[in-house]
Amino acid sequence: MEIVILLSFCAGLTVCVLLGRSILYALLFGLLLFFLYGKRKGFSLGELARTALSGVRTIRKILLVFLLIGALTAVWRASGTIPLIVCSAITFIHPSVFYLAAFLLNCVVSVLMGTSFGTAATTGAVCMSMSAVLGLHPALAGGAVLSGIYFGDRWSPVSTSALLVCEVTKTDLFSNLKKMFQTALLPFLLACGVYAVLGLSIRGAAVPPDIETAFSRQFALHWPAFLPVAAILLLSAFRVHVKWTMLASIVLAAACCVTLQKMPLLSVCRMMLLGFETSDPELAAMLNGGGVVSMAKGLAIVCISSAYSGIFHQTGLLDGTKHILSRIACAATPFTAIACSALVSNVIGCSQTLSILLTHQLCGDLEPDPQSLAVDLEDTSVIIAPLVPWSLACAVPLASISAPAVSVLAACYLYFLPLTRLAGSFLQKARQNAGKP
Repeated sequence: MEIVILLSFCAGLTVCVLLGRSILYALLFGLLLFFLYGKRKGFSLGELARTALSGVRTIRKILLVFLLIGALTAVWRASGTIPLIVCSAITFIHPSVFYLAAFLLNCVVSVLMGTSFGTAATTGAVCMSMSAVLGLHPALAGGAVLSGIYFGDRWSPVSTSALLVCEVTKTDLFSNLKKMFQTALLPFLLACGVYAVLGLSIRGAAVPPDIETAFSRQFALHWPAFLPVAAILLLSAFRVHVKWTMLASIVLAAACCVTLQKMPLLSVCRMMLLGFETSDPELAAMLNGGGVVSMAKGLAIVCISSAYSGIFHQTGLLDGTKHILSRIACAATPFTAIACSALVSNVIGCSQTLSILLTHQLCGDLEPDPQSLAVDLEDTSVIIAPLVPWSLACAVPLASISAPAVSVLAACYLYFLPLTRLAGSFLQKARQNAGKP
């Protein structure tokens, strides 16, 4: 019965992907299936509903953060913060270092914004526009952007995925960030080396497009627009809770909207709710978006996925899968089993959030240290998701920057991180076995 239920769920996800429908339909279908399974196992609808709600309650603390992120991504656009960051960085970009610069620029912005989608829609879109003007390969440019936007999606104090991992593993965000920096350093340097080498053979135009002129038509690009960024950096350095850090940045950005960009306060509030919009068609493709409303779909996906985890725990639907992963961990390494779980759940579930929750539930017993488990989830579920072409984590950013699907092959940072971790886990096991009498 368990196999039939899971295959039916996979079929529902596949149909949604093939028809181009929202993954929410498949998730709701799955919720119905799992309720029917629980009913068949002898649980009442009331018990199953309470179990599903208990799963949602495990992530209730980050729901407010989702709303703050929506407001933040909108107000940073309107205040001139994102345009100023892009204009400041673009003067250093030359064709021979474009791939490296695109990777690093998107790394920085994604760390500051904490959102891969928001970074792709702003800095990523600008980088792809530049690559077209410079006559560069779109797949290589798209791969550099995809790598960069997920650097910060994994390693940012305002990242929803990092906060979700902290919530389910009951760990401290800043301790996790410190540990994640250590595991990401080698893959980051390797990716920088690859993109630097790729740039050596470029024979493109030497002058980047005049993005600053386009932005200056709508925004006053002055130094106070950097204050929302400074707030994120400074308060994060002092380990201020992320919701207060984001709120401070939102307030400063709103002040910039009113004082620098001459927006009425009521318009600023409306924009934070509904998202930023400009009538300039050239800027609209790069900047329109954000807002609390834009997070509604993400909130729904997170809530439904969390409800799954409660039902799975109560009904034992995944007990057989857990046994298989336990055997993999014994035969290879615990990280190998976690990576396998993350890969399969991303391929089937098409959702980074669902992969995090399922992998945690399936592999939580394989890694006794909660912080090590949190880093393992970040280095697998979060990073592998954008490598699956039909997942939301891959399809949405590539569509927003108009990059080809083959760009996934050039997103080398996303390969290097789990592969170096995998190699490290086998090396650690070999050392442990060598030390045994």
